[in-house]
Order: sequence, then C-alpha cells, then structure tokens
Amino acid sequence: MYLVTVVGNLLIVLAVSSDPHLHTPIYFFLSHLSLADIGFTSTTIPKMIWDIQSHSRVISYVGCLIDVFLIIFGCMDARLLTVMAYDRFVAMCHPLHYPVIINSCLCCCFVLVSFFMDPLQSQLHNLMLQPTCFKNVEISNFFCHLSQLLNLACSDTFTNNIVIYINHMEAGNKTGIFEFILLGLSEDPQMQSFIFGLFLSVYLVTVLGNLLIILVISSDPHLHTPMYFFLSNLSLVDICFSTTIVPKMLVNIQTENKATSYMHCLIQLYFSMVFPIVDSLLLTVMAYDRFVAICHPLHYTVIMNPRLCGLLVFITWFISVISSLLHISLMMHLSFCRNLEIPHFFCELTQILKVACSDTFLNTTLLYFMTGVLGVFPLWGILFSYSRIASSIRKMSSLGGKQKALSTCGSHLSVVSLFYGTGVGVHFTSAVTHSSQKVSVASVMYTVVTPMLNPFIYSLRNKDVKGALGRLLSRAASCL
Repeated sequence: MYLVTVVGNLLIVLAVSSDPHLHTPIYFFLSHLSLADIGFTSTTIPKMIWDIQSHSRVISYVGCLIDVFLIIFGCMDARLLTVMAYDRFVAMCHPLHYPVIINSCLCCCFVLVSFFMDPLQSQLHNLMLQPTCFKNVEISNFFCHLSQLLNLACSDTFTNNIVIYINHMEAGNKTGIFEFILLGLSEDPQMQSFIFGLFLSVYLVTVLGNLLIILVISSDPHLHTPMYFFLSNLSLVDICFSTTIVPKMLVNIQTENKATSYMHCLIQLYFSMVFPIVDSLLLTVMAYDRFVAICHPLHYTVIMNPRLCGLLVFITWFISVISSLLHISLMMHLSFCRNLEIPHFFCELTQILKVACSDTFLNTTLLYFMTGVLGVFPLWGILFSYSRIASSIRKMSSLGGKQKALSTCGSHLSVVSLFYGTGVGVHFTSAVTHSSQKVSVASVMYTVVTPMLNPFIYSLRNKDVKGALGRLLSRAASCL
C-alpha cells in the first residue's frame, strides 16, 4: 500500500508538472495535495514497517515529538481540500472572473498559508508537550498520536487540551466514572404522564410553527428582505434550542431513567448556551435593521445589503460558538462530588457548578462576565435603537407613516419583551428563592414557551407574514 501511495501520487505530480494543459490552479493544488499525501504516509508507515522487521516497538522521546510534528501533512490535506473547493466555486459561479480572482499570486499564497499554519500549530503542541511527564510509556497506536500522548501524561494537560479544543483525557475518564441525575420538574409519578403530554404538544407546536415561518419566508419573494432573513434565522434557532432540551426530557420520562452521561450532559450544556446567545444577538441585529429602515429609509438598501446581512448572522454564530466553547473548556477541568443530582430538567450551567467539588471561581467569573457582555450590551443596543426610532416617529407628520413604522416594530418588540422578560424572570427567581423546583418551573417559560410563542407573535401581529401565509395556503389548496 505504501509503494502504491508513493508511486501513484508521484505520478500525479509528474503528470501535472510535465503537461502544459494542466498548468491551471486546480491541478496546481492537486499536485501539492499529492505531495502532502506522500509526506503524511511517509511519516507513519516506514517506521511501522521497520518496527515489525526489527521486532522493536521502542521510539525515543525526540523521535515521538518529530512524529507528532510531521502529522502536519494530514492537516494540510484538509486545508488544501478547502482551497480546492473555493477554486471550484469561483470556476462555476464566476467563470468570467475566474482568471482574475484565482491568479497565480493568490494560488501561491493559499499554498504558503497552508504550509505555514500547520507547522506553527504542530510546533505549538510540541512546545507544550516538552515539560510533560508520563506515567506510562505504552502507546496503543502504531504511531505517536497527540491525543494518545496526552492520555499518558501525569502532569496537567489542561492547557494542551484548550489549544486543540478537545480534552480527551478529562472527557474520556469522566464519562465512564459517573452520570448526572436530572430530577426533572416533579418527582410525582402521577404527574409524569401530564408533563410528557404537555411538553410533547408544546415541542410539536414549536417545531411546526417555526418551520412554517421559514417556509413562508423562503417561498414568498415579497419577504426576501433583511428583516425576514433575520426572522427565518431566529425561527431556525428556536427549533434547535427546543430540540436541545425537550426530546431528552421526554425520553427520560418515557423510559423512567433520569440518568445522563457526562459527555451527553456537556453536549446539551454547550448547545443550550449557544442558541440563547444567538437569539439575543439576532434580536439586536433585527433592532438595528428596524433603526436603519425607519431612521435612514433612503439608504436602507445600501446599508443593509446582502453581504452585510450574511456577515451579521455569521458574527452572531461565531461569538456564540466561541463563548460557549470557553465555558465547556473550563467545565472539562472540574472534578465532581458523589452527589450528582441536578434539580433541573436539563443540564444547566449554574446547577452543574453547584455539584462540582473543585474550585469554580474561574467558571463563575466567566459566567458573570459573559452574561454582562452578551446579555446587557445587546439589550442596551436594542434600547438605543428604539430610542432613536421613537424620536424619528415623533418627527413624522403623516399619521399613516407613524402607524406603518409602529406596525413593523410591534412584532419585534413583543419578541424582545418575551425573551428578556422570561430570562430576567429566571435569574430573579433563582436569586430570591432557594427552591430548585420554582427555578425549574420558571426556566420552562424561557426555554420551552418562548420559542413556541415567537411564530404566533410574528404571524398574528405582522401583516406581511399573514398575507404571505394566506398566499401559501391558497397555493396549497389549489394544488389539492
């Protein structure tokens, strides 16, 4: 296999370099991909063959570090494949501009960046491995894999795991040791059937209602505007948020099993933080959209162009993912006590921190900081936008213009009030009462009811959505 790999890829390199017809960007990238494949295979296979022939499985510490470093060729594969996908995108979608965009200078830059980033990343891992001691020198692999080395380390590898955003040692050990017990909303057996039916109904209404909003917006050209683009993303986030929490709760009730593994709890915790943050930032973006539409109507199409809309949505997701990863990274460093009962119906951050045995100062500090930055600042942005909107409406002389401006903002204001009102209610309840059951009941409004009500608010209070929904139903009826 090794000989076939080397000869086959060398043949590709030779063919591309010798044929002028193949001197194009896509084959330039292909030749470098072949070189990366040769390098990646040569890093692992020859050493493995030598060990088999010499009946020796020993490798020096320095040799192992070199092995880890040279795994960069595998990372180069991923980056080069991404570059090749971009090349095909430009060739298919912008064929007239292809020679201008994918010029020789840009091609060289792409390859240099790929070859520069991966050695830098591997060298960073190697530098962090150098002060590490090892409790066992047997590696259950045929080459020196980074995660395997971290599993054998006797010193703290938290910083190493933060760099790669995956803590194999911590997660791998803890998942097999314990499970969290989610106590749910009520321990009364007679209430379980009622809770199951209620939450199943709410979940189905949430998913169908938000899917209907997305379908109406995507199918009606009149709604292909920035405001409804953001609304469709908000509906998608509401579906995902409900799906993160409710199905697991329903399974626990149906199976009468309240246990959830450490890894499953971390996954649920991660997504239950990502989607509310996206919600908050999207509502802020929608407030800015209404501010531009009402205060600067002549410049609205120029300012809120498709590129900016896409960028704003990307930024909301990026901030949400990074901030949630920070929480999870710190969470993976905690150790937990024997009492692993969580008085909640899902893995909620503050409840998990309460059952931790180790110091949670950093986790709590990050929680308060992120709540301030990603909760208070977006709310301040919304209030500022609407203060300017209110000032502009007061200056309008036409009564019809005022009513139109207020109607476009009414639905958004209702959703903002519901989102922040329920969120503040949950935090206020947890601050004034020590009853975990009351906090869980208050959380239902924030996590389950709010995503269900958003489609109703936009469909009942918004004339454009009601009109588009009527046209969609008319088309569906005519098809039948």
